[in-house]
Amino acid sequence: MARVSPFRAVRYQRPDGSDITELTAPPYDVISPGLREDLLSRDPHNVVALELPEGPLDPAAPANRYETGGRRWRDWLSTGVLKADDAPAVYVLEQRYLHDGEMIARRGFIAAVGLEPFSAGVVLPHERTLPKAIGDRLNLTRSTAANLSQVFGMFPDPEHVTDTLIATAMNLAPLATATDDDGVASTIWALSDPTDQRLLAEFMSDRQVFIADGHHRYTTALAYRDERVAEAERDGSSTGTADAAYDTVMMALVNMDDPGLVVRPTHRLVDAPGAFDPSAFREALGAHFELSTPEADPVEALAASTDRPSLIVRTRDGATRLARLRTDVDHSPAFPVGSSKPWRELDVAVLQELVLSPLLDVHPDRPATLERLSFSKDATAALGSAAEHDAVFILNSTRMEQVAAVARAGETMPQKSTYFYPKLQSGLLFKRLDSL
Repeated sequence: MARVSPFRAVRYQRPDGSDITELTAPPYDVISPGLREDLLSRDPHNVVALELPEGPLDPAAPANRYETGGRRWRDWLSTGVLKADDAPAVYVLEQRYLHDGEMIARRGFIAAVGLEPFSAGVVLPHERTLPKAIGDRLNLTRSTAANLSQVFGMFPDPEHVTDTLIATAMNLAPLATATDDDGVASTIWALSDPTDQRLLAEFMSDRQVFIADGHHRYTTALAYRDERVAEAERDGSSTGTADAAYDTVMMALVNMDDPGLVVRPTHRLVDAPGAFDPSAFREALGAHFELSTPEADPVEALAASTDRPSLIVRTRDGATRLARLRTDVDHSPAFPVGSSKPWRELDVAVLQELVLSPLLDVHPDRPATLERLSFSKDATAALGSAAEHDAVFILNSTRMEQVAAVARAGETMPQKSTYFYPKLQSGLLFKRLDSL
């Protein structure tokens, strides 16, 4: 089902095997102005100069960021800062990092993946994202005609068939390495043999791809493709997109069954719209949850409760409870009509529909209410901030089988249901959209 093909990556022109740490950056949407300046101080050619160019955001303003980014991209190509590989390849990526004191290696492929509307059921979103204009990324894509960073996708391979292809590439010399500020070391290799590339394409041809991170990047790529198709049809230069570079997007593909694929939870910090009564709130929770006081560490108590949807709640008064979904109550009337059983069994969906919406008036369908919702990836820090919020909710990680079940049902999880760690580094590879 998925179209996966090699491409001629554009890379920083460094000798193969070079450490290009100073040229790479985190994803653009987590870079603060201060971090941007720090990255540029390490090297003025850092990828952030392309991803977040200086200049006004208004594309009609003189010297706007999109003109700056497009001009810089072309300059770096013409002066040799960047150079396209001589032959198409599929690129193998390994990210090594410490997780709970253990060294983890997450491996996958970076390839050109054919663009499909979500309705086709080939590339599927797994998570609901907040409304967000894609104008900024679309304007930058128009000016550069390039994918400057990867979409993060996943595919099912429980038998680990693709491990052999990964090992084949890793037996060769690496193209580049880079280590981010969290100590995550990324290394890339080229899978250059056409036979190996064909084997991967054939394997993926009956697979679905689930977007782990980069939903907005993918949506931008679709919009840009549609614009280019419309232009080609208007001027009569093309009747299709089968051989067009803009009909694909650069995507990192990781096996959903890779033991190095770590999914972390994102915790919620919430304030009520008015006066908040902790005792009344806990009493209302009892309609759907069994409440108990953890005897020891609340995070450990939650981790031991995986037989049914559960969460830790700490209210502003400091009281902490383990809330486990009751089994003697029919909860279905509280969920959206038509929602699937896998969706209703998500801890984040249970929290959203049984707690946040009815008890605290917070729900993504009411965007103004989201101003009272914030997030934390650190459970200890979130619990420590309970005195500053009416309620803090600690969650277990969403399991990979839940991600797949919900996506295949044609549904999306609530916002920030998953945090796939680590993020992909930008700057390792680029993909031109004006040539193959």
